[in-house]
Amino acid sequence: MKVLDSIALLLMIIGGVNWGLISFFQFNLVSSLFGSFSSLTRIIYALVGIASLYSISFFAKERAS
Repeated sequence: MKVLDSIALLLMIIGGVNWGLISFFQFNLVSSLFGSFSSLTRIIYALVGIASLYSISFFAKERAS
């Protein structure tokens, strides 16, 4: 599961950096790289959303330790 955790964390970082760029500079990195709401952009946003839902399980893992 460690690989899946690392992938989820990487996607969360990408999403966080993108939201920070949007907030501070009104610059959407994902849209600028892959097009405004192209299929690939929507897939990336979906993966970041799924990773964030998966990351909720990190709280349960932390409490179990």
